[in-house]
This record gives sequence, structure tokens and C-alpha cells, in this order.
Amino acid sequence: MHTVELLLDAPLEAHVRTVWRDLLAMGLRSLASHEHPTNRPHVTLATADALSPGVAPALDGLPLDVELGDVVFLGRTVAWRVRPSAALLSVQRRVWEALDGRERNPLHEPGRWVPHVSLALRVKPELQDLYPCDVGAASGHVVAARTYNSETRTVTALP
Repeated sequence: MHTVELLLDAPLEAHVRTVWRDLLAMGLRSLASHEHPTNRPHVTLATADALSPGVAPALDGLPLDVELGDVVFLGRTVAWRVRPSAALLSVQRRVWEALDGRERNPLHEPGRWVPHVSLALRVKPELQDLYPCDVGAASGHVVAARTYNSETRTVTALP
């Protein structure tokens, strides 16, 4: 599978990494312990079995302002919700539509998609109450895009 992801500006990325470390220091699962070189805070716009040539033009409009708000639980993922601005929703919809004809993750369908930055993965439901529901708000920009190939575990910048 291939993801289409938006990357955070340096100050916002550093802030997310601080929250990751804080969670780990509390003895909780966190992406701070995921040491693969491709691991960095991001907002996933879509996941598909393959990319299409229309994805790069769909990303026009970067950078975008983003605001991180409350903590939400999406299945077994602990996430910092991104407030869905009209500009962010527009980019996500264009990416989704550019992937038409590909097998796409239905959770990323416009209107269903929950924009977020993951804080921890594979958290057992019975442990979710241990996570703080509020890590404060943060704001910054998404400044670039990439794709992650889950088969090869590699990333490629998207123009």
C-alpha cells in the first residue's frame, strides 16, 4: 500500500516529537519508540494500492496552516486531531479523487476522513484511559508531501 502524507514544519514536528517522548516517559506506547528512519509526524490524506499521476497536482496549495486540537482514539491509534480547515479538506478531497480507480482505504473517503497526527499505534482499548485527553493545542504548517510504500518501507517526496 502507498500513503499520501503531509509533513509538518520543523517547529510543529519538534513539538509532536516532544509529546511522543512525554508519553513514553509516562510509560505509555508512543511513536517515540518507533526508530525506523521513515518515522516522522505527518497527516495521512489517503492510502491506496498504487499511486496515480494526478496525485502530485492535487497537492497544489502547500503550505497550509494547521491546528492540532484534542486527543482522539481511532480504533487502536491514539491521535492528535487536526482541525479540518476548508483548505485542508480541499487538498484531501483532490488527492482522494486523483486516486480514483485505485483500491483506497475507505476511512480516508471525504466526509469520513479524520485528519490527525498519530501519537501511538496498537494501543489496547483497556489502556486508552491512561492516555491524556488533552496535550494542549499547537499550530503550524504542513509544508511538503510524501508517499510511504509499506511493502518496501521507503518514502518518496511528492512535488
